[in-house]
Amino acid sequence: MVDAEPGAVMSTARSPTLEAGRGAISRHAWKEGFDFLSDADRAEPLLPDDLERLAEAAWWTGRLAACIEARERAHRGYLETGNHRRAGYQAIELARDYFSKREGAVARGWLNRAERLLAPEPECVETAWFARTQAVIAFEGQHDPDSALVLARRALDIATRLADRDLMALGLHDQGRILAALGRVDEGVALMDEATVAALAGELTPWTTAAIYCNTIQSCEGVADYRRAREWTEAAKRWCERQAIAGFPGMCRVYRAEIIRLKGGWAEAEQEARRACDELREFNVGYAAAALYEVGEIRLRMGDFAAAEDVFRQAHELGRDPQPGLAMLRLAQGKPEAALTLITQALADQTRDRLHRARFLPATVAITTAAGDRTAAAAAAGELAEIARTYGTPALEASAAYALATVALADGDPASARRDLKRSVQLWQDVDAPYETALARMLLGEACQAVGDVENAALEVEAARSAFERLGAVPDAQRATQLLGSIAAGPRLATQSESKTFMFTDMVKSTSLVDAIGDHAWQDVLRWHDQTLRTLVARHGGEEIDHAGDGFFIAFGSVQEAVACAVDIQRTLAEHRRTHGFAPQVRIGLHATSALRRGKGFSGKGVHLAARLVAQAGPDDILVSQASLRGASLRVPTSEPKTLNLQGLADPVVAVSVRWRP
Repeated sequence: MVDAEPGAVMSTARSPTLEAGRGAISRHAWKEGFDFLSDADRAEPLLPDDLERLAEAAWWTGRLAACIEARERAHRGYLETGNHRRAGYQAIELARDYFSKREGAVARGWLNRAERLLAPEPECVETAWFARTQAVIAFEGQHDPDSALVLARRALDIATRLADRDLMALGLHDQGRILAALGRVDEGVALMDEATVAALAGELTPWTTAAIYCNTIQSCEGVADYRRAREWTEAAKRWCERQAIAGFPGMCRVYRAEIIRLKGGWAEAEQEARRACDELREFNVGYAAAALYEVGEIRLRMGDFAAAEDVFRQAHELGRDPQPGLAMLRLAQGKPEAALTLITQALADQTRDRLHRARFLPATVAITTAAGDRTAAAAAAGELAEIARTYGTPALEASAAYALATVALADGDPASARRDLKRSVQLWQDVDAPYETALARMLLGEACQAVGDVENAALEVEAARSAFERLGAVPDAQRATQLLGSIAAGPRLATQSESKTFMFTDMVKSTSLVDAIGDHAWQDVLRWHDQTLRTLVARHGGEEIDHAGDGFFIAFGSVQEAVACAVDIQRTLAEHRRTHGFAPQVRIGLHATSALRRGKGFSGKGVHLAARLVAQAGPDDILVSQASLRGASLRVPTSEPKTLNLQGLADPVVAVSVRWRP
């Protein structure tokens, strides 16, 4: 902390260098402050309060050894002057630093000293910090959320009486994340959100702001709320960049790497993880090990087993349990018995809380199923489903549905497996996790094949293989190719001609919109757009054939249904724009034709014409080929015909615009 607490020994200005260092720290210019204060210290040893400033600057610039040295000197200085409060506070800070180094015995020694120094003191800021530290240790170190909640409330009570904004925000936030871990997610999130208001408003010191950001992201990932984790990771990244700091960004990067990996950006995720490891290896060993583990997960998915083994080993050397990644690596290497031994022991060791066990249960289901232990697989899947019901986040529910389907398929119940897998696919799509979506689709293909639905089996496995190839998941792409071969060896997929009216929709200037509002707001807009259009399509009897990016491919039984739906879409968007101030502009193309149906998909010249037609439509336009309207009775007028030359089609097409505005 840079703010002097009551009773602190204050240094007097002794040189321009010292004053420059103090000024740099006050404006959070950490590197500049570190350099000036180090120079001043070499000229004349700093007094304790300036050593605190030097330690903070060292922490923010990733110099943990220098930070610890300055704190130890400050601690001695305060003891020599009889200031036990500040000496006790420095002992708390040193305990935190040694925990970061994974030197638990030393850290506990400093905590014991802090307790001895602060026990005789009256209620003060330092005693509140000690109570808060006890709460964190109970929650994060001892995995005792019930005791942690009691301690966090005590820390908040003291902070409230002392009117300390940092401790009040931390106390609220600690209570929130503990409640979320206990399964009281809504209650916990509300408290965390309340605490983050102060951080967002710039009311708190940098360390408290960083702690709240970091713990929020950790809590979101803990309950598998990846959407919130993604949003807070980006917010923390922007804050770090404004602060020009080194140590904390590396910690943020570990979380960011996991989020990017989940979204399918594996190369970028690995780059972030390796960069985090470089920044943190001398600063926070635990986070550095977590970064290495993340690299191992990526390399495993890519099929680079040697590299995965190497980084899992490095993570283990730094103190990070390499499971479940290493167990899944053994399974991928064709060593199910070794995989079973590893995952069984790893799960047995995870007695601390349900959320942590949830990270091991999917691998347990996969490995025990492969090993033929259906009883163990069913037990693990059931436990995961119970955890998902308690916490209710989409990723946990998607993972549980996939696990239950795996067991059902192994037990010879493909119909149940198919129901669970359809839900898993949808949930993983909502989370925006392409690899997990593809895994669920491939297993769905197996379930479809098992009930004789070879058309949908091929469609699902083809979609999975395409996703695996885009991601670079070589082993999974190979498995998908093999599965397609077995499907093709069965009955051939039937094709038949059907008369449909095809609709293509496209959001206008979506790229510019993303640039204007940012990725997270864009995801909210896209989610609302998709839900709105799907509701209207279902109302008018349309069949969703495909959805790519911000556009839909829909089939209708008649042109009247298609036009009515298109009008409903445009009017709904216009009304939302009028009442809420914004809705994206959408253009729509319609064409009635005969096309070949293959499973769920359609192909043929008419489909291409409809797809090209939407590209000629303007914002808020409904463009229909004139040939589609022959004999149709519409309830809305149309424009004068216009002749269009469509890309890829030799003959021009005559089209009209539907005048949909009332």
